[in-house]
Amino acid sequence: MSAQAERKTENLPQWKKEEVADLAEIIDEYDSVGVVGIAGIPSKQLQDMRRDLHGTAVLRVSRNTLQTRALEDAGLGDLVEHIGGQVGIIATDENPFSLYKELEASKTPAPINEGEVAPNDIVIPEGDTGVDPGPFVGELQGIGANARIEEGSIQVMEDSTVLEAGEEVSVDLANVLNELGIEPKEVGLDLRAVIAEGVLFSPEDLDIDVEAYESDVSTAAARARNLALNASFPTATTAPTLIAKATGEAKSLGLQAAIEDEDLMPDLVSKADAQLRSLAAQVDDEEALPDELQDVEAPAEPAAADDEDESADDQTEDEAETEDADADDDDDEDDGDGAAGLGEMFG
Repeated sequence: MSAQAERKTENLPQWKKEEVADLAEIIDEYDSVGVVGIAGIPSKQLQDMRRDLHGTAVLRVSRNTLQTRALEDAGLGDLVEHIGGQVGIIATDENPFSLYKELEASKTPAPINEGEVAPNDIVIPEGDTGVDPGPFVGELQGIGANARIEEGSIQVMEDSTVLEAGEEVSVDLANVLNELGIEPKEVGLDLRAVIAEGVLFSPEDLDIDVEAYESDVSTAAARARNLALNASFPTATTAPTLIAKATGEAKSLGLQAAIEDEDLMPDLVSKADAQLRSLAAQVDDEEALPDELQDVEAPAEPAAADDEDESADDQTEDEAETEDADADDDDDEDDGDGAAGLGEMFG
């Protein structure tokens, strides 16, 4: 606390000093500290909200001047500009996003009174009002609702916006809404701002679609992995796929170049046998195939190395498209090398 702040505090009555000290203790104890609006919340409902927050957050309501002093003394001056009207200080160890989500979820519908400002457009929905024919139809029409008497009751013929956000509620509108049981506003703790780890968050910063955010992160991670694979950039995530791909490409190269490696010999023999049988099938001579092979069943074709690459890299759509293109190129190369191999063997 600065010397100037200490002098100001010394001039306070004892009960105010104690209140500032209590606020300072709350602010110092928790990771996230914010300011919430409590206007329009009945005392009993506010007590219920404070009880519901128990174990998650602490809400302290005090005089604005004392809240301001406590925030300034704690170095949280950025929150002071949000002190105005009926407010309280809220503190929690949860992150600001969780706090905002919890406070929003705890809000409940409430009627709106004459003279209040509409927080959003007020709409009287289409349908049967359940009110018997009488003067009420005129009251509805007087506030701008498309209403008339049909089938023995008062009907609203279409959704009718009777007041736009930011406009003041009239006596007539308040009476009609009360008669219809329409509660156009929500009552609850209105988070104005919160500071966590030195960062100031506004409600707009905290109002996010969690599912959409998670989807965006997953998409970004998949694209980053795809980029790393295409650039052959090794990481703990990409290394297994890169190794599998390199192994497949090495095997493919070994087969195309007919390298006499012990691990490749079974596939090389199968490839040579297949080429021999293919050539023999094109010769119009039953004895074109050597006697020792005529009664031997043809071995299975060696698995294409490119198929291994594709199975290793098919975790994202982009990767699959890249692999398909690579597979087409490799197929073209295999055709050329196969023809060259036959030429060397039988030329």
